[in-house]
Amino acid sequence: MQVDFAFGKTGLSLDLPEGFDYQLLEARSAAPLPDWSAALEAALDAPIGALPLSELARGKKTAAISVCDITRPTPNKLTLPPILKRLHAAGIAAEDITILIATGLHRPATDAEIREIVGEEIAARYRVANHHARELHEHTHLGTTSTGTPAYVDSRFVSADIRLTLGFIEPHLMLGYSGGRKLVAPGLAAQETIKVLHSPRFMRDPRTHEGSIEDNPLHRELLEIARMAGQNFMLDVALTRDRQIAGVFAGDPVEAHKAGVQFVSRVMLEQLSTSVDAVVTTAAGYPLDLTFYQAVKGVTAAQHILKPGGRILLIAACEEGPGAPEFRDMLKTAPAAGDFLRHIEGAEVIVDQWQLEKLAMVTRKADLLYYVPGLPADFYPSLWGHAYNSINDAVQALTEGLPANARIAVIPEGPYVLAKALAAVNA
Repeated sequence: MQVDFAFGKTGLSLDLPEGFDYQLLEARSAAPLPDWSAALEAALDAPIGALPLSELARGKKTAAISVCDITRPTPNKLTLPPILKRLHAAGIAAEDITILIATGLHRPATDAEIREIVGEEIAARYRVANHHARELHEHTHLGTTSTGTPAYVDSRFVSADIRLTLGFIEPHLMLGYSGGRKLVAPGLAAQETIKVLHSPRFMRDPRTHEGSIEDNPLHRELLEIARMAGQNFMLDVALTRDRQIAGVFAGDPVEAHKAGVQFVSRVMLEQLSTSVDAVVTTAAGYPLDLTFYQAVKGVTAAQHILKPGGRILLIAACEEGPGAPEFRDMLKTAPAAGDFLRHIEGAEVIVDQWQLEKLAMVTRKADLLYYVPGLPADFYPSLWGHAYNSINDAVQALTEGLPANARIAVIPEGPYVLAKALAAVNA
C-alpha cells in the first residue's frame, strides 16, 4: 500500500508492507467555500451573537488583534485585511492598531516569520509584536478565576478599546478544539497563568483531550479568562485539507466559537467499528512538525483508536529539533514515563512539562516508535519508545510480530484527523 504522508514541507511517500488490514484515515473537511471573500465579508457584517464589527468599533480609539504564531497555518493574509478595513472605517488609525503574535510560551516569531504570518504589506504598515509570556511586567493582573487560576494577560491587549482574536478551529490535544479563547489564554497569558492551565489538575482530567469541549474543564477555564480580559470579538475559520477556507465564524467569542466547533466536529469525526492494533501517524507536516514538542500531538490524537498495548509510529520532520530550551532539557533528562508522572504530581509546574505529561500518559496503553530525523540522536534514548534512523526500519519494527490481517490505521495528516473507535464513542 503506497501512502503519501504529510512530513515537513516536502512530504514522504511510503510503500507499506502487504498482509495487513489497513484503515486509511484521511483528514475530512468540508468543501472549500465557493467565494470565501464574500463569506468573510458577510460574517463580519452579520456576526453571530454580536454587532457588526464596524458598529462595534465605532467610537473606539485603539484596537488589539491577537493572531496565531508560525506553528499554525491560519490564513491571516486573507482574513486580516477586511478586519482592518472595518476598523479604519470606524475611525481607528493604523498607528493605533496593534497586532499581537499569540506565542504563549513558544519562541518569538522572527521578522521573516512575522511577514509570513501577516503578509508583507501589513507587516510594513502596522505595529506587529510578539507576546512575551516570561515578562510578567508586560501583563495585567485581572484577578483569579473561580477555580483559583491567576489571570495575567498581555497589557497591550487588555488596554485596547476593542480586543479581537483571529484564528482557526481544529482538534486540540487538551482543549478539545483550538481557536477563540485560546488566542487570549494561553496565547497572550503570562507564564504564571500558563503553568496553572497546564498543571496536572487539568492535564490528567479525562475530559481534556481532542474533540472534548462541552464538559472540558480547561475549556471553561479559558472562557473565563477571555471574559476577564474583555475579548470583544473573534473571527475563526475552518480549513480544508489543502488549507482553503471552508467556513467562517465571527462574532461573540462564545457563540461564534461554539458554531465553529459544531461545524468542524460534524465534518471531521471519523468513527471506526473497532480499535486497531497499530497506527502510523504524523504531526501534519509543516509547520506543525517543526519541533518534537509540537509533534507530540500526532501521538496523543492517535491513542483514541488504539487497542491497549498497541503500537504507534510517529513520522515527523522535527527540523528545529526538540523545541524550547525547557522542553529540550526536560526531554533529555526525563526518567521513565511512570516515574516522570509521579515526580511532577504536586510539584511546581515547569514550563512545557505538560507536553511530556500527555506523552507519558499515552505510554500507559501504547508502545511508541518514532521516525523523527530532525531530532538529534542523543535524544533518542529518552523518548519512552524506540526511534529509528530510517523510515523503513521504523515501519518494519511497527509490523514485526503482528498477526496476519492485523488492523493498522494509517493517518497521513495526524492531528488533523479526529478519530474514535465506535466502542469508545458509545461508552
